[in-house]
Amino acid sequence: MDAIEALKTRRCVRAFKPDPLRKETLEDIIDCGRLAATARNEQPWEFVVVTDPARRKQIADATDFGKFIANAPACIAVLCEDGKYYLEDGSAATQNILVAARAHGLGACWVAGDKKPYAPKICALLGAPASCRLVSLVAVGHPAEFPNIGKRKLDEVLHWETF
Repeated sequence: MDAIEALKTRRCVRAFKPDPLRKETLEDIIDCGRLAATARNEQPWEFVVVTDPARRKQIADATDFGKFIANAPACIAVLCEDGKYYLEDGSAATQNILVAARAHGLGACWVAGDKKPYAPKICALLGAPASCRLVSLVAVGHPAEFPNIGKRKLDEVLHWETF
């Protein structure tokens, strides 16, 4: 699948088949995340892949809108060293992960981490250093369903020269 198709067909998938993911596939997805745009080339990110069902359930139970993480074969935690642009950089890495998962024929959905009350608990659960901030959690797996939720049309959101 080419990049444009992956971008245009990516959707938030919250229901997964139980099939495990190949380590090489997860590594390629993370590799795409680490190649994201980054302010001043700081590359503040760290990625923790969680495949253990008990640990994924702990993460899911800690979140407010991420209960589906427990049923995904993998969860990728995107953490960044605290700094001026950690949120922008971590969000760019997260988007690359979502698109890379789609390019591999997988489904994915991100759950917010930054500013959430559960973020410190998840950081501790993952053994992250105190200097790291949780940007997002990304559930990844083979989709059990593929939502086709409409997006706003281009002519509704595109403005030329002025708003």
